[in-house]
Amino acid sequence: MGVCSGIADYTGLDVNLIRIGVVIAVLTGALASIVLPLYFLAGLILEKKPAYLYTDREEQKYWQGVRQNPKRTVREVRGKFRDIDRRLAEVENYYVSSNPRLNAEIERLR
Repeated sequence: MGVCSGIADYTGLDVNLIRIGVVIAVLTGALASIVLPLYFLAGLILEKKPAYLYTDREEQKYWQGVRQNPKRTVREVRGKFRDIDRRLAEVENYYVSSNPRLNAEIERLR
């Protein structure tokens, strides 16, 4: 029904580990009365994963990381933007300092 696969996709864990966990939970008997009905209920109610959800494995790993730790992901994105901004400032500084006419035009626009 794809329930274990969906849990594995959402958490980023290996699908076989999830499946083994479900089988152990059912075989031990203690959780069988809860796990089995929830598994079938989830399989019937939840929507199927679209085939076009991820374009490649890298994108899938990225979104799994976002779901696992959104704050870390936001910090990484902010850091990348700061790096891009710093590099852009360096390029601007290089071209402005080596081109007095461009420098004068930028100053005039300010």
